[in-house]
Amino acid sequence: MTDVFTPEKRSAVMRRVKGRDTAPEWKVRRMLRAAGIGYRLGGCGLPGRPDVVMKGRKVALFVHGCFWHGHDCPRGARQPQANADYWIAKIDRNRARDARVAAELTAGGWRVLTVWECRLPQSGFAEELVAQVRGQAAALSAASAAAAASSSTWDRAPSSDPGVSGLDTK
Repeated sequence: MTDVFTPEKRSAVMRRVKGRDTAPEWKVRRMLRAAGIGYRLGGCGLPGRPDVVMKGRKVALFVHGCFWHGHDCPRGARQPQANADYWIAKIDRNRARDARVAAELTAGGWRVLTVWECRLPQSGFAEELVAQVRGQAAALSAASAAAAASSSTWDRAPSSDPGVSGLDTK
């Protein structure tokens, strides 16, 4: 199948595809902010440059577009018709990279959450996302509380104290 756009128009369309600050990312950020969960942008030097990072919670959150990352939903499973060999190979490379990055982050002690674009409009998704982030934080704070009980209060930074909140937001 040939392209429906001229090469100039196709170039203009592809230039508008953004890699950051996309509409799904904004929606996820609004959900987190509404729940009072602080975060940072830019990946903080982590593998794969996560879209949202919560350093105090050790959570790296990726917001993936279903088509670009080969999700198994109807939109992600759609096969491109124009230049199919190129796009199928590219999506396969994206999937392999996503798996490698998640493994690297997990090996580094980070918890990896992936939000798929198709899940955002579903009812109850915001509560589910917040519960996942907070559930992981509870497990992490329980582990740090056990470590804190075994050490004196003088050899740790104040921000690692599980009773102190708000220090990891800025």
